[in-house]
Amino acid sequence: MLDVLIVGAGPVGLHLGALLLQQGLTVRILEQRTEAGTHSRAIGIHPPGLAALADAGIAAALIREGVHITVGVARSAGSEVTGLRFEGIGGGYPFILALPQARTEALLAARVAELDPGAVLRGLSVTALHDDGAQVTLRASADAGDGLSGTGPDHASGRHAETFTARLVVGADGARSAVRRELGIATRGRNYPDTYLMGDFPDTGSDGATAVLYLETGGIVESFPLPGVMRRWVVHTEQLLGGASAADLAGLIMERTGTSVPAEGNTMLSAFGVRTRLATHMVQGRAALIGDAAHEISPIGGQGMNLGWLDAAALAPIITSALRGEPTGLRLGAFAQSRMAAASRASAQAWLNMALGRPAPASFLDRRHQLVRAVFAQQWSRDVVARRFSMQ
Repeated sequence: MLDVLIVGAGPVGLHLGALLLQQGLTVRILEQRTEAGTHSRAIGIHPPGLAALADAGIAAALIREGVHITVGVARSAGSEVTGLRFEGIGGGYPFILALPQARTEALLAARVAELDPGAVLRGLSVTALHDDGAQVTLRASADAGDGLSGTGPDHASGRHAETFTARLVVGADGARSAVRRELGIATRGRNYPDTYLMGDFPDTGSDGATAVLYLETGGIVESFPLPGVMRRWVVHTEQLLGGASAADLAGLIMERTGTSVPAEGNTMLSAFGVRTRLATHMVQGRAALIGDAAHEISPIGGQGMNLGWLDAAALAPIITSALRGEPTGLRLGAFAQSRMAAASRASAQAWLNMALGRPAPASFLDRRHQLVRAVFAQQWSRDVVARRFSMQ
């Protein structure tokens, strides 16, 4: 029997796996995808998230490869509204690190493989979960052609099945969590009207490692540096532009900011809407949920992945203590309460970020910019906002 079975080999599941393997526990991480992701997706690693990743032994590699964002600037109609600096605001990492999620996952996967080469099992989809109070039994199906040695055929689906038993199970399998589904844990939340189009392009500008927010009448445009002289662009759109091209996004960027980006150099393009979903509870019997499985929030602000890492960092020592026979009931309750409170705060911050980025008349923006300049005239107020944006 395994000590811990983790479902989901994304950045959150891999992080938890590394933390537990470092404690000498037997761990398997099940992943539905047969191959690791290659898209950039989430890119922002905030200081608390980086500190959590340091506990897994990969912070140094991340810091070497990522872009250190120490300055953020807000612009509107060609003029600077205000700026933030992340240097000198406390903590051991005075910057926000920008690195494509695929690379972060690769470094985490390498760390897990270093600790246990057989820890990650790919091509497995959870079909059933049973917690009998003493152990958890999980059944997962795999395509017959995946080369996995199933314990028996799943005649209903024509697939082969694997059965696993573990003392504890953790669902780190994203917003559409199969573990949450099998546990019957409900969620609450809402869909937002905001939609966005984002893409990565070669960086031909002069902003260097500065993050730029363009607060324009047609809606916000966000611009963040990436390794390899690339830049992430995110544009608020009137509706979901699922069929948009890189040229369409480049046109929107030019229209609102006057910045030309080379559409032919685009390496990632995605249109997305926004919703918030919070699980009614994170712990049930011998199972727990972390990351998007427990709390899906808006990606605007880049907090979701970091929240998951902080979940893992908080849960790992509790799991270790529990498996060593130490009482953990009160600690589990405090864990769930504190992490859901953190998710609620992050969700509120994301809502504010979205509200500030919605289309607005020029007259309204001018008045708001005057207020922002007045508030940000004091260094302490700039530091407070910088801490909020960097999750400190």
